[in-house]
Parts: sequence; C-alpha cells; structure tokens
Amino acid sequence: MAVLRVVLLVVAVLGVLSSRARLPLSTVPLALVAVGLVSGVLPVGLLPSALEPLAGALGFLLVAVPLSVLLDRLGFFLALSRVVGSHRHAGAWLWALAAGVVAVLNLDAAVVLLTPLYVALARRWSLDVRALAFQPLLLSCLASSFLPVSNLTNLIALSGRPVSPLGFLAHLGLPSLAAVLVGYALWRRVLPLGPVGAPPREAVDKRVLVIGGAVVAAVLVGFLIGPLAGIAPWEVALAADVVLVCVVRSLPWRAVPLDLAAVAAALGVLAAAAARHVGLAPLFTGAGPVALVRASGVAAGLAALANNLPAVLVLRPLLPPGASDALWAVLLGVNIAPLVLVTGSLAGLLWSDVLRRLGAEVGAREFSRVGVLVGLPALAAAVVVLVATTVLR
Repeated sequence: MAVLRVVLLVVAVLGVLSSRARLPLSTVPLALVAVGLVSGVLPVGLLPSALEPLAGALGFLLVAVPLSVLLDRLGFFLALSRVVGSHRHAGAWLWALAAGVVAVLNLDAAVVLLTPLYVALARRWSLDVRALAFQPLLLSCLASSFLPVSNLTNLIALSGRPVSPLGFLAHLGLPSLAAVLVGYALWRRVLPLGPVGAPPREAVDKRVLVIGGAVVAAVLVGFLIGPLAGIAPWEVALAADVVLVCVVRSLPWRAVPLDLAAVAAALGVLAAAAARHVGLAPLFTGAGPVALVRASGVAAGLAALANNLPAVLVLRPLLPPGASDALWAVLLGVNIAPLVLVTGSLAGLLWSDVLRRLGAEVGAREFSRVGVLVGLPALAAAVVVLVATTVLR
C-alpha cells in the first residue's frame, strides 16, 4: 500500500509536467485521486485532513490572480513600466518592478502579466528580448520568499503554524534580498541586455498610477497587519478585487485559476498519503548551520527534480512543528531551485508557454543554463545569509 501511494504521487507529478495544452493540468492528478479512492489505496478519511491545510492557500490563489489581471486591465503595469523604463538604467528598474510584483501579488501573476509586457518593451526599445523576458521568470523564484503571499508554497508550508507575515519577513526578508541582488548581478553577466540608450519617454496616465498604487499599497498593508485583526490574505485580495471591478467595470472570470487550484488540491491529497512513507524526516532534524544547509539542499533537489508544489506538500508534514529553522531553509530551497529545470515549477511552465505564444521561445537547455548560472549562486547567497542571521539571532 505504501509503495502504491508513492507511485500515485510520482505518476501525478509526471502527468502534470507532461500535460498537453489540450487537456487541463489537473486531468491526471484528479483521475489518480479518484482511482486511489475507489481502489482503497487512498482512505476517504484522508481528504479532510489533507485539504484543510490547503484551504487558505487555494482561496488566496483564486482571488490573487484576478487581482493582478484587474490591475493589468486598469493599465497599472504598463503605466508603471513607462515610469521606470524612462530611465537610462531601465534593466535595473524593471528588475525592481518584477521583484515587487512577485513579492506583493505572487509569482504566477508576475509571470503571466509581466512577461508579455517585458517582451513588448524590449522590442519597442530595441533591446535583447530574451534578456528582458527572463526577468519575470528569474524573479518568480528569487523574490518569492519575501512574504507568505508571494508563493503558494509559502502559504501551504505555513498552514497551521503560528507565523505572522511580519515574522515571515523578519526571517526570510534579508535572504530574499540577497538572492534578488546576487541574481541581478549575475543576470547582467549571463544575459547582457545590450546597449541601453535613452528609452523613449511615453505618456503616463497619472490617474491609473494613483488608483493602482493606492490599491497595491492597501493590499500590502492588509497582508502585513490583517492577520493581527483576524483578516486572512484571501479576504484582503478579495476586497481589492471588488474595488477594482467597480473601477474598470470588468469581471475577469476566465482569470480565476481553477485548474491550478485543482492541481494543488489533488497533489495535496496524494502527497499527504505518500509523505509518511518517503523516509526523509531524519534529514530535517537537528540545529546549526550544517542542518540548515542540508535541509535547504534536500528541498532544493526535490523541488528541481519533482516540481516545487509536490515537494513542499511532501516535506511540510515532515518538518518540526512551529516556526523552526528548518522551515525557512526548506522554503528557500523549494522557492529558488525550480530555476534549474523548466519543469521545476508551474510558473516555469507558464512562462515557457507565454514565450512560445509570443514567438520568443526559449529551449529547455537554455532555461537550465540560465537557471544554473543565476539561480544556484543566488540560492547559495540566500542560504548563507539565512545561516548568518540564524546564528546571530
């Protein structure tokens, strides 16, 4: 029975990673959950305990992506890119913009919405399209550990743990900043943007900037202090959705990521059944620098090879309770290591699909080359900072 549960999870992950565009990503995982329940491999009683930790994270996912789409329809991202892109150091400003969008609005929104924008800007400004297109992808991993809402993996890992957004930022803020800064320095070397003259100054709608900026600022404040008043992140995002729907007079039903939520739910059930049988728990015990590096390395390897979503679902129940040092090390590993392989995260798969549709496709080998040269050193820098701050704390 134990072997069958692990096999179901492995096949489900492979099914997601090899899914054809004609079929929803959730097709294979949902089918395997059904097979497992009918055959008795998965006990029916497992469903509530497996899905309960995912409820808040999935709720946020379902309302956060429409929030980003509404900001895009408002014209906020375009207006902001024109402001930061009017500077001579456009590459640095756009890097900072992508990092902020990932940190506050989550990585999937950044990949889906900023990648087409950055490709269009590169073509308009006669810059290297690949170099600018890689920015949202790289930052979807490097900047996704600032806040719990930055990445679905953070929300899943924190479920049931007494960690506030400010506490999360206190532990992973500096390591994430290190990853972003090291990543920028390496991005410039690995993917030179080309000669950046004075980008054309384009008209900016100040009304859009004021409205969009106010909504984003309110959302950020809500994420940080809302939990103190018992307000969940998904409730903050939903309130912002309502405001923006009234402003843009548009309801983005198609932007609600139901398929992605179904993937997470199905993998959550399969991972909960398999977690107790994988035998990795001893690797996340102990304290000190060696234990932190080991935990981050194991998590990184599992995320890169098997995708970060099932990786965090498997590792979550194996971690010590509470806000343990191992938790922070694991999150850095599962959030940054997916840059090594295009299949390492759903965001990577989304990014590749977006580029293909834009006529700027990047192959798996080039993806891995950039990921290894930029992502792995950035992960190492983040872990070093985490170890240093943990020792000094």
